[in-house]
Amino acid sequence: MTSPVPTPAAINAMLDEMFSGTGNSCADVGPNHALAVSTVDEGNLRPGGFVSGPTQFGLADAALWYLVFGAIGRIEPMALTSELSMRFLRPAQGSKLWARATLEKAGRRNVVGSVHLWCDDDEGRIVSTAQGTYALPM
Repeated sequence: MTSPVPTPAAINAMLDEMFSGTGNSCADVGPNHALAVSTVDEGNLRPGGFVSGPTQFGLADAALWYLVFGAIGRIEPMALTSELSMRFLRPAQGSKLWARATLEKAGRRNVVGSVHLWCDDDEGRIVSTAQGTYALPM
């Protein structure tokens, strides 16, 4: 029997309560995927209007964190990033940054996933990709 997947509303409520100010939110979550979104503002931009690398990295990390919640069937704020690597494929420009995390493997002690990021509604034009591992508390 599998545990129910937390809803995006429940995840966002936890974010508002415990981690307000991140600017990231969960748009969708399932047992094998999560979708994170962030509104891009002036503070997220580099010269030329490009979304900064740290902004992209942060949203990739958030998407993986939400993926963990779906994969284990509960919101676990103490799940921690143990490894995250990122490749920037092209300049990111737009008003919304999206990140879709896909489950690679969920075990007793960690969850591994891959993430694709894009701007606005152009999911076919990936701007960066990441892969990471989250460690679960014992």
